[in-house]
Amino acid sequence: MASLNTQSRGYARKQQIRPLAGSLLALAIGFGIATAHADDALPKLPSKTPLKVGFAQTESNNPWRLAETKSFKDIAAKCGWQLVMTDANSSNSKQVSDIQNMIAQHVDLLVFPPREEKPLAPVVLQAKKAGIPVILVDRNVDQSVAKAGRDYITFIGSDFIDQGHRAADWLVKATGGKAKIIELEGTTGASAANDRKKGFDEIIAKNPGMTIIASQSGDFARDKGRQVMETLLQAHPDVTAVYAHNDEMALGAIAAIKAAGKQPGKDIQIVTIDGTKGGMDAIAAGELGASVQSSPFFGPLACDVAQRYAKGEKIPTWVKVSDKFYDKSNVQQNMQDGY
Repeated sequence: MASLNTQSRGYARKQQIRPLAGSLLALAIGFGIATAHADDALPKLPSKTPLKVGFAQTESNNPWRLAETKSFKDIAAKCGWQLVMTDANSSNSKQVSDIQNMIAQHVDLLVFPPREEKPLAPVVLQAKKAGIPVILVDRNVDQSVAKAGRDYITFIGSDFIDQGHRAADWLVKATGGKAKIIELEGTTGASAANDRKKGFDEIIAKNPGMTIIASQSGDFARDKGRQVMETLLQAHPDVTAVYAHNDEMALGAIAAIKAAGKQPGKDIQIVTIDGTKGGMDAIAAGELGASVQSSPFFGPLACDVAQRYAKGEKIPTWVKVSDKFYDKSNVQQNMQDGY
């Protein structure tokens, strides 16, 4: 399981802040930004057992999300939590509605992975206005709207930019610095997709022999990744490498590459992020080159943060998760990490 890094660097310093479009800003103000920012004090967490904790999941259509949800279910009793759980079925509007319903139920604490940065930021401010503390896990929100340490307790998650750097560094070495790359991006607007792309593209730009010939969203889904890869293979038959923002899209790409009569891992090198069991099996089979771990086990971490926050301890604005790296040199001895 990933471990906590006690560095107190704020997530906001790592993220490129972009101004909101006028219409979104107007909507956000309508949700009460001005009121929320007037009082910078974070809501308190009640000292009682059980705590009523709302966990608003984005979707449950892949092993990563299932493992994340399970980690909260597994820790709930030990942490003294009564969980209220929802599934947004890959819909920003449903996730916002789910969280608003939890606010109306007066949960004691909200914990959730925002599906996208901008649409989920205003509801964080609604929770603050209602006196409910929030912990964000896995993905963050737009820091120009809702800021860690001011509007919510903290962001618990990986350094997505660094994940992109590590994936790119491996691919440069694996290809001898010469490759024509297809990039399969995650959900458009998600912090994980934005930053994994930023990190990877930064390294590739420094290597003149490496070219990203196509980049398109596969929405972090296996079948969508397969469909996108099939189309891009037809348009770019000269592709020699694939960077997928998660294992599920990489596995979809492997299926598409095989269907096109090519050998993944030989004709086309593939690097990805997650460290799922399917991804690790593909590394062992020689079809996937490497995967940067992105741990989904946030339940125990969120429990620890909530307990320390309730005691009055100062919580860093970014509780950073350390991630392993898997390739053919170490995958067999780390199979127990897969999920």
